[in-house]
Amino acid sequence: MNLIEAKHISKQFVVQRDWLGRPKKTLTAVDDLSLTIGQGETVGLVGESGCGKSTFARTLLGLYAKTGGSIRDIADRAVGRDYRRHVQMIFQDPYASLDPRMTVEDIISEPLRNYHLCADDRQRRQRVASLLEQVDMRPEAAQRYPHEFSGGQRQRIGIARALAVDPECVFCDEPISALDVSVQVQIVNMMQRLQQERGLSYLFIAHDLAMVHHMSRRMGVMYLGRLVELGPGDAVFHDPLHPYTQMLIASVPRPDPHYRRRTIVCGEVPSPLDLPKGCVFHPRCPYADEVCRIDVPHFRQVADDRFVACHHARGGRR
Repeated sequence: MNLIEAKHISKQFVVQRDWLGRPKKTLTAVDDLSLTIGQGETVGLVGESGCGKSTFARTLLGLYAKTGGSIRDIADRAVGRDYRRHVQMIFQDPYASLDPRMTVEDIISEPLRNYHLCADDRQRRQRVASLLEQVDMRPEAAQRYPHEFSGGQRQRIGIARALAVDPECVFCDEPISALDVSVQVQIVNMMQRLQQERGLSYLFIAHDLAMVHHMSRRMGVMYLGRLVELGPGDAVFHDPLHPYTQMLIASVPRPDPHYRRRTIVCGEVPSPLDLPKGCVFHPRCPYADEVCRIDVPHFRQVADDRFVACHHARGGRR
């Protein structure tokens, strides 16, 4: 059963206006993107920097007003106060997302106050202590400030804040990219434990394909605001259909001096303000032909649970 359904989501930003204040030039950060997240499921989202992953997550959460499309949860709630209680977010930079003037207790208590989830201050303090223990921190940390903690501890505080209102789904916007490798493993293991204990769903956004593959049941690949491939994590990681996915997999470092990449990583990402016609990946694609330069490929199903936006993908390797 789908917990969240996003259909044909688009998000545009006005980057230039004329002398009357009317939009003159716009940047399309997310373009006609549809995605579902099932109950208890982790959906991974990968892609190069600037492809629109974080913008898509913030639009789903309602931090950005969508330009087009529809967003609904399992109770058919549109984006609003009730929706946001059931869908929370863990941000990439744990220090920037925590108010430095507030203690940890105040930070975690804020959503409890907003939704009136505790009867009095004593119950709220007990709730904060319980949340800190769930993220492997001591209750005494509640009286300290964010600058007194390490990056990994700050991220744990951010996770505790996200869990305060008992959400059903958590959007994880590169939650481990700013952390040391050993701390990344601890955070990922803790998130998997919390998912099992609470029945959470995750939208897991990251650059590390191996980590996304480890975390996710399904994996989506974005390029310049569009979803170019979607399928089971194992299938996408081990048998990528889209040339861009193949390029991403080939760029993962291998501890084998004799390993030779099958796909050569080449070209630069076009400017999102001046997108190429046809398939937006064709300037970098080794398989591009005249059709790719003219027609925009539709996001279509090519096999069981495999979707791809490529003119030449036929459900297997090229």
